[in-house]
Amino acid sequence: MTTTPPALSVVDFFGLPLGAVAGAARDAIVLVDGGQTIVAINEAASQMFGYAQSALLGQPLSRLIPEAQRAAHDAQVRAFASSGRAERPALRHDAIRGLRANGQVFPAEASISRVELLVDGQTRAYFVAMLRDTSVETNLRAEVAVLSQRLRTVLDLTPVAIWIVDGEQVVYANQATVELFGVPDRSHLIGKPIDALLNANAPASLRAHLAQALPGTSPPTILQGHIVRPDGQVREVEVATTALPDHGRTVMQMVIIDVTLRRDQAREQSLHRSELRRLAANVVEAREEERRRIARELHDELGQRLTALKMELSSLRAEAPQRDSGGRITGMLEMVDSTVSALRRIAADLRPLMLDDLGLNAAIEWLARDAARRMDMEVTVRLGSDDPPLAPGADIALYRMVQEALTNVGRHARATDVRIELHQDGHELVLTVHDNGKGFPERSMRQEGRYGLLGIRERAIMLGGRLDLDNPPGGGGRITVHLPLQPANPPDPPCP
Repeated sequence: MTTTPPALSVVDFFGLPLGAVAGAARDAIVLVDGGQTIVAINEAASQMFGYAQSALLGQPLSRLIPEAQRAAHDAQVRAFASSGRAERPALRHDAIRGLRANGQVFPAEASISRVELLVDGQTRAYFVAMLRDTSVETNLRAEVAVLSQRLRTVLDLTPVAIWIVDGEQVVYANQATVELFGVPDRSHLIGKPIDALLNANAPASLRAHLAQALPGTSPPTILQGHIVRPDGQVREVEVATTALPDHGRTVMQMVIIDVTLRRDQAREQSLHRSELRRLAANVVEAREEERRRIARELHDELGQRLTALKMELSSLRAEAPQRDSGGRITGMLEMVDSTVSALRRIAADLRPLMLDDLGLNAAIEWLARDAARRMDMEVTVRLGSDDPPLAPGADIALYRMVQEALTNVGRHARATDVRIELHQDGHELVLTVHDNGKGFPERSMRQEGRYGLLGIRERAIMLGGRLDLDNPPGGGGRITVHLPLQPANPPDPPCP
């Protein structure tokens, strides 16, 4: 008849010093004999299972195991006992379950060791199980799994392509990335090197971009690149990279934005603007040519006829002075003179003939004197000694800019003094019109019905220059036009 080994307390089994250590241990310790009877248990195990120590001593270990797992546990114990090993590796990740006194089942980690003890003069095999309640960890892992799944769902619903790289390999890609690259699923992206998927300007620039996103570095710039889809379609992209916190120095999140449509639209808009400006330049050139023609005809044809008419009237009055007793011929001569003056003014407004005959400087000086007389203000002109070398059509454009600037000053600035300066600065010709008026309001070039400043800007752009508006500290408003100078000796065209 087989006798059951006597129950041992922790002190009896371990000895007083080790028993004290086992009693103070945070992990649960349970000692069972070869028949799976509990012979010793520490306080941590008692609290874990919800039993008093005395209530478990001499009880079968199955009392602490859920009924559904008892058969599997017995098979594992028999296999371990027959293996002859002194220790079984810890069972982790919820591999086992414990049963509390209140019937609650909880996950645990356990490691089991075999010990040989001399009891009543006989060597007996015992098993020491060290257990740890993993309920909190399991719940946390479940919460993390739920949050991770929610995050993946949010990322998959995000319309912007996002992937995560470790080193230089893709470890995660959302659904928008799959659609951007035109691949069937994520498996075609996960594990691939990013320099093979993202054809940046050069691998060196891609690595430099990644280096900028390392923790503690300056904010990264946007990386410009493109991708080639499996169907051969090329998509232009912009990539913004940031290091993920608490993931070391190799895990990066990259946001890939498809800018193909935006850039196509920008290029198309730029092309349209360029075409519109060319069209506007042609219209302006045609208008200036038409003005030149009309001004010439007014000056040459109509002016000559009026001069001839005046000569005839003067001759008629000299031959028959008695017929002009009422002064009718004299009145007609005065009318002819006023008509000639009006004709010259209209011709000058259409096209200043002195611009063709005497040059840009003389035309600007005449324009300044005329504006000072008509608008009752002081106009000071500072010009170079010689006319600057300009591209064809630039002289009339500069004349119109000065004319429009003076008109704008007279209508809106309420100024009493205007300074016009034209000088060369390196390879640029700089025109400045500065008045002492009220200055330029915000969005002065966007006011409805006012196109003078807009016209000056467009003329400058047509000639490859630019327009600057500002209100200098001294008061008033200032218009500055920068135009490129025509080379004095332009290079010969290449031989065909």
